[in-house]
This record gives sequence, structure tokens and C-alpha cells, in this order.
Amino acid sequence: MAFFIGVAIQRALAMLGLGPEDPHEWLENVTSDSALDWAKERNAHALRTLGNPHESKTYEQILKILDSKDKIPYVKKIGDKYYNLWQDKKHLRGLWRRTTLEEFQKPDTQWETVLDLDALNEKESENWTWKGSTPCDLGPDVHTDLVLLRLSRGGADAVVVREFNVDKKEFVTENAFFLPEAKSSVCYKSRDVLLVGTDMEEGSLTDSGYPRTVREWRRGTKLESSVEIFSGEKEDVAVSGYSYYDRGHTYELVDRAMTFYTSQKFLRRDGKLIKVEVPDDTELSTFAGHFLISLRKEWKLQGKVYPSGSLLSAPVDSLIAGDTSDITPLFVPGERTSLEHHVGTLNYLVLIVLDNVQTKLQYWKYDHKESTWINEERSWSPPDMARVSAIALSPDEDDQLWLIRTGFTAPTTLFLGSAAGNVDPVEVKQLPAQFNATGLRVSQGEAVSKDGTRIPYFMIAREDMKLDKSNPTLLYGYGGFEISLLPYYMASVGVGWLERGGIFVQANIRGGGEFGPKWHQAALKEKRHKAYEDFIAVAEHLLEEGVTSRQHLAIQGGSNGGLLVGNMLTMRPDLWGAVVCQVPLLDMKKFNKLLAGASWMGEYGNPDIPEEWAFLKAYSPYHNVKKETKYPPTLFTTSTRDDRVHPGHARKMVARMIEYQGTRNVTYYENIEGGHGGAADNKQRAFMTTLTYKFLSATIGKKMSSL
Repeated sequence: MAFFIGVAIQRALAMLGLGPEDPHEWLENVTSDSALDWAKERNAHALRTLGNPHESKTYEQILKILDSKDKIPYVKKIGDKYYNLWQDKKHLRGLWRRTTLEEFQKPDTQWETVLDLDALNEKESENWTWKGSTPCDLGPDVHTDLVLLRLSRGGADAVVVREFNVDKKEFVTENAFFLPEAKSSVCYKSRDVLLVGTDMEEGSLTDSGYPRTVREWRRGTKLESSVEIFSGEKEDVAVSGYSYYDRGHTYELVDRAMTFYTSQKFLRRDGKLIKVEVPDDTELSTFAGHFLISLRKEWKLQGKVYPSGSLLSAPVDSLIAGDTSDITPLFVPGERTSLEHHVGTLNYLVLIVLDNVQTKLQYWKYDHKESTWINEERSWSPPDMARVSAIALSPDEDDQLWLIRTGFTAPTTLFLGSAAGNVDPVEVKQLPAQFNATGLRVSQGEAVSKDGTRIPYFMIAREDMKLDKSNPTLLYGYGGFEISLLPYYMASVGVGWLERGGIFVQANIRGGGEFGPKWHQAALKEKRHKAYEDFIAVAEHLLEEGVTSRQHLAIQGGSNGGLLVGNMLTMRPDLWGAVVCQVPLLDMKKFNKLLAGASWMGEYGNPDIPEEWAFLKAYSPYHNVKKETKYPPTLFTTSTRDDRVHPGHARKMVARMIEYQGTRNVTYYENIEGGHGGAADNKQRAFMTTLTYKFLSATIGKKMSSL
């Protein structure tokens, strides 16, 4: 009832000219009674309309996949043990457990429980969700027994940091480091000193809600007495400090992120900060005694031009002394090749390269004695459009690698290999087939965007698919923040969509990182429309080829992808049979004032600058909903506990659409927990996923087999 009163008050004020410019602004008050009552009523409407996912066999199938004991338990090395966070139907929030490398390679690995999160929640009457661990890693010759655990209430980005002793398997109680709930940045500098940035007092955070300072905090003293070693500006995105050991070298770095894509980097030596003179838009890391410099834009240096997307190496001592004569290019992009990321072992740098959105590995060897690089001139590509990634086991000790191979229809396999290439990788773990992929074919196609740019996409469909425009097709996209959409084993998509005769298409539009920084920058700020033109081009190509038709075509995206499909809803409502918009940004007038939104102005622009609001308004879905336009059925989902993208975006969009056109084509579900991922445990994940497929079945998939 409270939300009906809230709406009535808002409308009455508006009629008197006393209301806010935004009549739905009250829905931004995340946990107010009126806003939560509104959300609960919309949730009830969604379940009345679509049915309860808990009653669907697809829910049971997806939950079985998520809880399966056959999942690959990815591990992180701390000391001489390998740690994993495991969730299943008995351990909803998870077991933090460990084993040895030898034991991990056995089919039935025996694990030792270190911390039971569900038991901890019961003991402390809390709602902890695992957000990771930071060990006190001072090098391979120093025993690691202390870690900082990051625990979140309900899946939010803000965490409580607590110190834990892995030898004793208990929280440290005497002179322990502890940080209350905040979006903190923290690591060990030594056993008794932390580098920390957190919410301490007014002015300690940036406008984006992240730390503005880096401080040294000594064990046994109050946080308030910690020593500030660096301070950024309130308008910055964040300031972070890092201390770590790297192949015989110890580094202490400070990163001042002025925007999402620009930062100043400082090396701290003997208590003094030395600015690393590289372009602000580069990414900086280290390998032994060298800086690794990833270029987002072209860098002209001493008569040489290093193109955007290159990876360079420079000796640390030379670069901080201003000497740039000894730079080695380790990767230079081609027209359709880019560097996805790189991984270092003790003696090798492994490059994960994308060649027309398909991965391959390339290798450089590092000569520690001469401090030089040797191009191994060897590469490896997985078959059948699969994807491969690599993780170093012990980069300060050996050249072992975890190699992870996955594909849209190929179950993920974990191999143990060596960057040296002197032994064949050994299969350690493999997912069993979790859906029936018989008769499915993975293909790669291209559409041509409005300006002539070739836009690749992956399609998973039956080999005997008829091009008769009748196929239920789900088109997925993201197109932002230089994030590449690559092949992955889609068990939930397989069960909920592909097995039932649906087609899945993943579009590699501009704004992503599939072809390096230039591909991303082509859709920044006032050029955002390029990403939307690309997505429309892929959709229209599917229609032209006879794959599907408008009434059988749905689109899906989350977060920035939610902004994408929100714009597709308002720009081209005629093109879609249904829209799934998840944890979205939708109000581009206020995004920079809601939670972490200020940090994304480097991606979208600043709506407080009139010239930038002029183009932002064109792709602010909340401001482009029209009363007279007929919109396709749309499902909006979000999470109350999302402290990254404010749930007010989705709430207000739904309220406006209902205000204009009623509830017939608008469905909304808000998970009360879950953070930006939309769910906090496997039951919630299965529920939200099944809800999506029930919606798609009720709209574009009425002739598909039942859920």
C-alpha cells in the first residue's frame, strides 16, 4: 500500500508544479518501504504472468548444473596449497577449501575445508557472500599464513575485510586487521603493514564512491592514525596502492585513475613516489625488472610509432630515469588481430591473441641474466572455434600453466601444461556434457554496419536449420568497456534454449575489445551510436538471411548490455519480438550521480556538460520512451543489493512504461539480493535464468518444447 501512496503524492505535487523534474525519482530510494513495496508488487505480477520458475523442470536442470559435483573447481595458489570456493545445494554460500597440486590432479580430489561460509552466516546471523582473498605473499621463500578475506552482504560490491590465518583455519583475533563495509582497496606491504584505501571520513572517497587516498596502516594501531602516502582528487575515479613480489623484485605502485581509462602511475622507492612517464591511457604491469606497457592509443617515441593495441617492454630503472631507448615491442596488432591479455610464468610471457575473435597463444622467453626477450616464434590455436585462456600456477617459481579450453558446445577442459612447450599439456579436469549438443553447429558470420564496418558474430543453431524465418532466435550483445565476447560453454543456455530448438547469436559489436582499443574507442561517448548501428546490422542480417523474423527475434543484454538493449527497445521497437534487459543503465541524465556511475563518464560522457548531454540524451532510454509508440514485450531484471548499477534505472524505466502504456508488455523482477551479478547463490541464479527463458517462451518461443 505504501507505494500507491507514494505515487499519489508524487502526482499531486507534479500537478501543483511542486514535484521533481523526474516523477519517478522516489524509486531511487533503494530500501524505502514505498520503493520496496512497488518492487514486490511488480515481482508478484511477473510470477502471475510467467509462472513460478521453481515449478519448472528447467529450473531443476539449471540448478543441477550449477550445483553439480562435476564442475571444474578452479584453484588459486596460496603458499604451497591450492584453494577453491565451492558452492552446491548443501553449501549455498560456499566452502573455502584447499588441496595439494598432486591431489588436485586425481579424479576424486580430496579437499580440506578451511572456512564454511554457510556455517559462518548461521553463527554470526549474517548474509555473507564470498568476494575473494588477498594473501600476504612476500615471495616464495616466505611462508604465507595470513590472508585478507573480502565478505559482502548479499553480493554487494562493498565488502567487509577480515584477516584470516590459513594455518589455524580461523580469523585472527589479536591485533587483527579489519575494515568495515566499504569499497576498499587493500593489500599487504609486509606482515604487519597494509596499503589501504577505504571510507574513513568525509572526503576520503571519490565522487564514484571509491577510495581517494592510499595509506600505510601498521598492525596494532588505529586506522585513523595510518599515514597517508598519496591523495587523489575528489573528481577522480579511484586511487589504489599495490605491493607485491615479482620474480626477484619487490614493487610498490600507486595508481591514480582520473577516469575509467586514464591514470597516473607512481613507483614508490625508499618512501618517495616517482611518476612513471608513460601516456595516461596506458595499462602498466611488471615482469621481473621490466615494465609491460599496453597502449590504448598510438605512442610516438624517438622517431618510432607504436600503434594502439601494442604491448611494449621497458626496463624499470631505465624508464623511471627517463631513458626510453631500450623499448621492446612484444605485440603489434594487425587489421583483425588484437591482444586479449597476457600471462607471465617464471621465464615466459604468454600472449593470448584474438585473430578475428578466435584465440591463439604466442610465446616470448625472458633471459633473466641478460634482461632481454627472445621471440619463440611458436603459437597454438584450439580447434573448432574454441577459446583458450591461460593462468600461471607459480610465476615466481616455475613455468607451469593452467590452460582452459572451452567452446559454445564443447564442455570446458582444464589442462596442466608448461609455457616452455617441452611437455604436452595433461588433461586434469573436464566438464561432462551438460546439455545435448547433438546436431548443433557453431558458425561465424559477418554483418555490414551502416558505415561499412564488418561486424562478426557467432551463431549456434541446428545443422539442419531451415532458412524459413521461423526460428526463435536470441541475439546477445554488450559493446562497451573494451570487453570482448568470446566463446564459452553455455550449459544454462543449452538447457534453457538450444535443446528446445532455439538459436543463439552473440554479436561482436564496437565498444568491445575484440579488435583492440580502436574497436572500443570507435563507440565512445558521442560515437556510441556506432555500437547500436552494429547491433541493428547483425539483427537485420539475420532477417535478410532467413534465419528468423521480427516476431521470432529476441535480444538480451546486461549492465552496459542493458543500456544497449534498452536503446534497441526505444530506437527500433519494430525490429524485436521481445527484449530482456538485465541490471541495466537506462537514465543517462543521472547515471553519474547514482552509485558508481561517475566512474563511467570516460565511457559515456558527462551529462552535466550541456554539449555532452546533447548526445547522451539521444541514447538515454528513460528519456526516449514515447506514449504513442508500441513496444515489444520486455522483461527487466535487477537486484536490490546492486551497488554498482543502481536498481533505480530499471525501476524508473518500468514505472514510466507502465505509466504510458500499462502493464501488458512490461514485466519486471527485482531480486532482493545478488549484487550486480543479479543473484547471490545458485538457487537465485537458477531462478533468474529460468525466469528469462519462461519469458522468451511466452513471447517468441510459443512453438518450442515446454519448459
